[in-house]
Amino acid sequence: MRTILVTGGAGFIGSNFIRFMQQNKKLKIINLDKLTYAGNLASLKSINNCPDYRFVQRDICDQTIVNDLLEEYSIDQIVHFAAESHVDRSIDGPAEFIKTNINGTFSLLGAARKYWRELSDEKKDQFRFLHISTDEVYGSLGETGYFTEETPYAPNSPYSASKASSDHLVRAYYHTYRLPTIITNCSNNYGPYQFPEKLIPLMILNALEGKSLPVYGTGLNVRDWLYVEDHCRALLAVLEKGRPGEKYNIGGHNEKTNIDIIHTLCDILDQKKPRVDGKSYREQITFVKDRPGHDMRYAIDASKIKGDLGWVPQETFATGIVKTVDWYLNNLDWCQRITDGSYRRERLGLKSRDV
Repeated sequence: MRTILVTGGAGFIGSNFIRFMQQNKKLKIINLDKLTYAGNLASLKSINNCPDYRFVQRDICDQTIVNDLLEEYSIDQIVHFAAESHVDRSIDGPAEFIKTNINGTFSLLGAARKYWRELSDEKKDQFRFLHISTDEVYGSLGETGYFTEETPYAPNSPYSASKASSDHLVRAYYHTYRLPTIITNCSNNYGPYQFPEKLIPLMILNALEGKSLPVYGTGLNVRDWLYVEDHCRALLAVLEKGRPGEKYNIGGHNEKTNIDIIHTLCDILDQKKPRVDGKSYREQITFVKDRPGHDMRYAIDASKIKGDLGWVPQETFATGIVKTVDWYLNNLDWCQRITDGSYRRERLGLKSRDV
């Protein structure tokens, strides 16, 4: 049975990945998460007592802890999600992004290299270090064109710059030490269990609470949207069939402007949860000053992962966004525990361990 170390597994994509893997594969998962503000163990409550799952609250910057975990659990693969990821927070406080995204990845690579060198030849061949990154490292596109795996890096925010730095480190550890690393760069994810400060859950919850729906600038910034479970399927394909030293772009083939996203959400909510006054949620939209360094357009060419690994997204935006709205409407208590801060207190009652 494979044993996978997942870093940042209490976050949005990490928790979805762990649940997806538990449902679809027979394996053991060790979830290493520091539990910063975005780490929420309630997202994994359904598998908390599973005998093949273990949560460890520690920092990836602590290389000694990582060394111990790799040895203790005889780890076969590392899937590295742990990162600070919110652009606005990186503008206000870039230091944490440098610490976690760059120094943390460097520390994790060091531990992985030390562990990998001591493995048997058979275990070495099976070992993978999968680093999950973002399309934001490529910068901003014009009205045409797509990001490919060969697109030069041009990050425009402290967040994307820190992720670009971590990508370069992961690549260097393959070329210098032959550590079997793989990098994936994904487009904007959406779906269940996303932290409410992100665009889609923020707009859903603000709408329901009668608050304004703030739109940066003109709202014409374009993003490619990827349903989170499709992302998980892609990562599984990369783990099982991806080649060390390669990188794969993962996109949803769903380019939408921010204002179109918000209009769509308002229209769905108008049908599923109408306002008591009968008016449309669109009336709550307000336009605010654009944020610094706001990239205009992202769009991913995902032909490599399709051709090499046979992956294509199963969800269209039309199907994925309805599933997402339904999930939030049915899980408002999960959202409430985040917005009132009680999810932090609940951590104390959930399963953990010391090393």
